[in-house]
Amino acid sequence: MFDRNRVITIANQKGGVGKTTTAINLATALAAIGERVLIVDLDPQGNASTGLGIDRRDRKISSYDLLMGYNSIEETALETAVPNLHIVPSTMDLLGFEMEISQAPDRAFKLRGALNGDDALAYSYILLDCPPSFNLLTMNAMAAAHSILVPLQCEFFALEGLSQLLETVDQVRRSVNPSLDIQGIVLTMFDARNNLAQQVVNDVRTHLGEKVYHTLIPRNVRVSEAPSYGKPAILYDLKCAGSQAYLQLASEVIQRERRRKAA
Repeated sequence: MFDRNRVITIANQKGGVGKTTTAINLATALAAIGERVLIVDLDPQGNASTGLGIDRRDRKISSYDLLMGYNSIEETALETAVPNLHIVPSTMDLLGFEMEISQAPDRAFKLRGALNGDDALAYSYILLDCPPSFNLLTMNAMAAAHSILVPLQCEFFALEGLSQLLETVDQVRRSVNPSLDIQGIVLTMFDARNNLAQQVVNDVRTHLGEKVYHTLIPRNVRVSEAPSYGKPAILYDLKCAGSQAYLQLASEVIQRERRRKAA
């Protein structure tokens, strides 16, 4: 697997934790500071594609075609309204992916193969937005990635879901990708007025220490509104608390990458 760019899977088996919101806004923030970024939308619902303003009629070639080897990144990636940010959009065709390749010996490595082409080198970061389940799409993302970034909602069942996800990462390391590491845990939907939310933050930091990003992504109406306008929150309202938090998160991601390279 090439290490000339950084491939990060954004995954959590639990839905509604801010996974796609994190993918869109982290990618936008990285692009805003000059990185060339690609999102690969691996969720059949296509929320990342919609959230970046990609009309369904324009998704003639999609991540399904990329995974199946029919088309390259260069052929599938679309420009977005954000300079330096492209997306390989998703369609409902992905629903048939698992059935079509279930017997293929390389079924877990389709995406890795697609990302090993020279056209992937146009991007310094490739973010893989996964469906909210552990299926063959998520397995492909984890097999293709250098690391996994986990959005974690500040709520009661967060730690239970996180332990399951960490077990899954261990299984992936043992079976298909020994070098997969935890890029970091990002705590989302934080409400400072809620004592339980603060307790979750404390518990996660106690259990996972430096793996947890310092940045907390707050509950924010403007962030929730932005996808309905086909924009990242950072374009929709740069000054809102959510946008500012994602800019801070991007800074942390870059700092961690610098430390990793230096080490």
